[in-house]
Amino acid sequence: MIEERIINPNLQHLHDVHSSGNYVGTLLEGSSRSAKTWSSVDFIVYLASVIETDSTINIIKETYNSFKTTLYDDFNRRLPMYGISSPFADRQEVKTFKLFGNKINLLGAENESVFSGAGCDYAYFNEMLDISKNVFDDTEQRCRKFWWGDYNPKFTDHWVYDKVALRKNVGFIKTTFLDNPYLSVNERNKILSYEPTHPDDRDLPEEERRPHPTNITEGTADDYRWNVFGLGLRCAPEGLIFQYVNWIKEFPKDIEKVYYGSDIGYTNSPSTIVKVGLEGRNLYLQSLYNYPTPTPEDYITAVQKFVGKNNLVADSADGKKKASATQQGALGYITECRRAGLKVFPVHKFNGSINYGISLMKKYKIHIVDSPDFRKEQGAYRWREVNGIKLDEPLDDFNHLWDAARYAVLFNLIRDKGK
Repeated sequence: MIEERIINPNLQHLHDVHSSGNYVGTLLEGSSRSAKTWSSVDFIVYLASVIETDSTINIIKETYNSFKTTLYDDFNRRLPMYGISSPFADRQEVKTFKLFGNKINLLGAENESVFSGAGCDYAYFNEMLDISKNVFDDTEQRCRKFWWGDYNPKFTDHWVYDKVALRKNVGFIKTTFLDNPYLSVNERNKILSYEPTHPDDRDLPEEERRPHPTNITEGTADDYRWNVFGLGLRCAPEGLIFQYVNWIKEFPKDIEKVYYGSDIGYTNSPSTIVKVGLEGRNLYLQSLYNYPTPTPEDYITAVQKFVGKNNLVADSADGKKKASATQQGALGYITECRRAGLKVFPVHKFNGSINYGISLMKKYKIHIVDSPDFRKEQGAYRWREVNGIKLDEPLDDFNHLWDAARYAVLFNLIRDKGK
């Protein structure tokens, strides 16, 4: 039993679920500053000092560099409180360290191949919604004892919700900043400043709530930030490019106009292939492929399997005199496909083609065949924002499937208009 003191619910939950022996892992879902990460550091110290003597604990984040601005600081602040010297105190690069004879590894999820052979006794997924399902699956099947993951529920739909949280052998706890007894006054007040309604009206129906007495007039109220970082609710970000879509079970049959589009990726970014159907004012999309293709041969195999003898419109150079290395690579992949007898064509990019392609797609009611990868992109692809000002420019992220669909729409609609 953890010593009697004020204990964050996340830490108590980790202790109870792990010691019960009934779960392979657990999820910590909650708002900002609910001490999910802090409790995870405490739990690692507990495992290393009380339970284990020669175990391997893998800590996994979206990228290795992201450790430097988050967990480096958490360990630096927390370990000395236990009388433990922090390995991060005077070093800029720490990828592994020892804690009471146990090995702690810090692994970035940007290189998925690392996890195909990385066994461990314990695994901790920090900000789990930013980690791919492939990395999670490869880690879980090689995790000998217990795993856990934490996250802010910043998406409405995600594979973690559908494929992990519903499992009977996986624990779950939801907390908010109000559950953290050690939160500073400044941190607490900052989160409270997002609240758009009167605090006394939180439990009332939305139409009966009064506006917040100060947050509205001071301009700090923010529905999305309050829902996600204050209440810990699953919520889509503001400024979604394709906010309203209809999720369907399968691609309709007998659609006359069917196209294929592809965004070409390599080792760290995926290549995507999207099937696109047009019928009246309806646009149908289906993700057929969403994996890295390190070599042209990998890409050719995917195109042969999912597109066959049909036409495919793919990423290309943008018409500038000197194409970037990525664009040159895309054209090289297209060239190899043509040599293999595949009908792959480069999309013509021009100044403003991204926004124009998006505007073309927005003229239709969009129906998407339900899949975790498309759910993630739909809930995260949004307009850029700089210093609180929304720009008429999409973020260059969570767009691999959308780009593939846009290429197909852009190429084929312009072609059809010219007939």
